[in-house]
Amino acid sequence: MRIVRERKTYRSPQRKLVRFFEDSRDGWKQKCQAAKREAKALSNNVAALKKSRQQWKSKARQHRDEVERLRQELEEVKSSLR
Repeated sequence: MRIVRERKTYRSPQRKLVRFFEDSRDGWKQKCQAAKREAKALSNNVAALKKSRQQWKSKARQHRDEVERLRQELEEVKSSLR
């Protein structure tokens, strides 16, 4: 079954309609492009934050390991002095 649409009839002259429809199209295109740019920027920001977080986690792990190693070393020195 095929749906047949009736053509809309406009009272305004075609030159005004063409201008209106072009402006409308240009408006939503600009809006869409701006939204895409913002989404891309946010996506890049999230990626940068994830990378930074991983780097901080790695540094924290290294420092924790070093603190643990130094504690053990301190305990060894204390036990040897007793």
